[in-house]
Amino acid sequence: PRPPASPPGSASGPRNLSCYRIFSAGYECSWRYEGPAAGVSHFLRCCPSTSGRCCYFAVGSATKAQFSDQDGIPVLQPVTLWVQSRAGNRTEKSPEVTLKLHSSVKYDPPQPGDIKVSGSAGQLLMKWETPARQDGAEVQFQRRTPGSPWKLVWDSPSASCFTDFLPESCVCPLQMDAAQEFQLRRRRLRPGAPEDPWSSWSGPVCVPPGHLPLPSWNFSVGALHPDGKRKVTLNGQLPQLQLPEGCLRSRSGGEVTYRVRLHMLSCPCKPKATKTLQLRRFNLSISGGAYDLAVVSQNRFGPGPNQTWHIPAHGHSHSAGALNVSAGANGTTMRWPAWAQDTTYCIEWQPQGQDRSLTTCTLTPPQDRDPAGMATYSWSRASGALEQKVCYRITIFASAHPEKPSSWSTVLSTHHFGGNALGAGSPQHVLVKKLGPDSVSVEWTPSVLSACPGVLKEYVVRCQDKDGDRVSELSVKPTETKVTLGGLQAGATYTVQVRADTATLQGAWSQPQPFSFEAQVSRLFDLSVLLASLGSFVSILLLGVLGYFGLNRAARYLCPPLPTPCASTVVQFRSSQGKQAWQWTSSADFPEEVFQKEALVVNVSWEKGDGTDLDTPGHLKEKTRLLRGTPELALDPEPPSEDRRQVQGHAEAQTLEPGRQDGLEGSPAPVAGLSLLLGDLIQTPTF
Repeated sequence: PRPPASPPGSASGPRNLSCYRIFSAGYECSWRYEGPAAGVSHFLRCCPSTSGRCCYFAVGSATKAQFSDQDGIPVLQPVTLWVQSRAGNRTEKSPEVTLKLHSSVKYDPPQPGDIKVSGSAGQLLMKWETPARQDGAEVQFQRRTPGSPWKLVWDSPSASCFTDFLPESCVCPLQMDAAQEFQLRRRRLRPGAPEDPWSSWSGPVCVPPGHLPLPSWNFSVGALHPDGKRKVTLNGQLPQLQLPEGCLRSRSGGEVTYRVRLHMLSCPCKPKATKTLQLRRFNLSISGGAYDLAVVSQNRFGPGPNQTWHIPAHGHSHSAGALNVSAGANGTTMRWPAWAQDTTYCIEWQPQGQDRSLTTCTLTPPQDRDPAGMATYSWSRASGALEQKVCYRITIFASAHPEKPSSWSTVLSTHHFGGNALGAGSPQHVLVKKLGPDSVSVEWTPSVLSACPGVLKEYVVRCQDKDGDRVSELSVKPTETKVTLGGLQAGATYTVQVRADTATLQGAWSQPQPFSFEAQVSRLFDLSVLLASLGSFVSILLLGVLGYFGLNRAARYLCPPLPTPCASTVVQFRSSQGKQAWQWTSSADFPEEVFQKEALVVNVSWEKGDGTDLDTPGHLKEKTRLLRGTPELALDPEPPSEDRRQVQGHAEAQTLEPGRQDGLEGSPAPVAGLSLLLGDLIQTPTF
């Protein structure tokens, strides 16, 4: 007889018996035991629902038993199974389960390594490949955060799983401020049939928070040592991320890793530029070049936030020896102190003050030092390297392992002026100013070499007299552009020139600038000359003013103004004369030629009287009008003596008598005589 099952309210005993067919190992029954498990032995028992022998399997303390159809259990017919658990003299029994084992199938859960996790827009997506011959499944998952219990998530508005399309997947919100642990299980879905058992829960799927904490680190860079290295130190603490219980193991997927990424910017032609290191208390030796240093975070979603710092190149010149650059017709050769055997050198040059994108570099194959202990690199003029007349910064790095970015060291770092430095560096605009009776100051614009640190060694000023008998040279510091020359002789002519020298070569002289000193005289003599000149100028000015006014005054007497005809009374006629009637009987009265006897005589009579006004018409006794068409008036150039006297005394009017025409013909002065006569009458009339 079958023992009764343990009462439902008992505190211990086997529970949740489930039997099914599995794909990998035949058949299996599993259960859960509640209560103290120490000293408990379990037995799986089965009996066919119809006739047949019953069976049992002793499994000890395990809560799972596997068997096959060869173990005497009918799998195609209904069978009843239960579990008996014995502890000392006490036996407990689970509820019975009756089913056809072949028809009850348990699917496998997805393997954690097969689940792909991604996040986007605050959503978490988990997808996996469906196990072979296990499609048509129903999926559930549960999740928990650090310090919280499991929470079953099954087809909620914010989380759901999709199995109609392959691959199977589940979507749920992504926690922004806490890590999560997920577990999934599957079961076969058969509408209208008894439910199949759920698969076991999958292994933990750990997901980091959506917002990763930023690391708080700082760094310091030491000085460049003679070996061409400087030390970089990082200090700080990593953020402490809380994880759920199932994600505490390493590489669970919920952790965040932090690393240091070192990227060498200098010498871009090197084989490898980036190196990634584990972040601990960080100490690293680097060269004097430029670097980018970053603390980067990484999780299962990819790179996270990071901190980045730029380490500039060592700004000062560094040299384990002198750099010698020589240019010739065949090309340019560079020589510097060699390091150890089989060393690879990286030569980098860049125009000063320009962007790093214009940096040019070249790698030399591993070479040994020559007998003089020097390393050499040459190139042809066709390459155009260092040919521009600008200031270059040249840096040489060395490494025995060029594939490691952290293995480079700085050999030297210096400046070099490209092209024809001596000609281009010649000082311009030399200016000479007199300071005293025997001294001058010489100024010039700075040489272009002065803008190239360490290239210009000094200026040299040369002064010589016209004959070249006396020549003197004076050295001037490269930071100065002015010098005073003394002890010069009055009356002598000099020329001055300036040149700019480098440490190895002499520059070209500037254009000769001549100047001279006049013979010196006393200041009193200079003052007297100035006053005499000023007096001469004032005298000439006064004479000019007096002469101007004197000539104007004399001109009024020597050249009186001519009369205005309209203002003279000589051409006016008496009113009675204008009232006479003239009779013209025929065209004969208008002769074409004027004969001597037909000359028209104009008699002008002047009445004598005290206070008589010439401008008053009433006092005119006679006016005579020249008739239209009369011939040109002829005047006697030689009037009678009586008439001349009357004209000169202005006592009475003149009368031009006819019959004097012959005396006027051929004379060049009839009109002039009349004009003079009329002018005199108008000027000083006498009555």
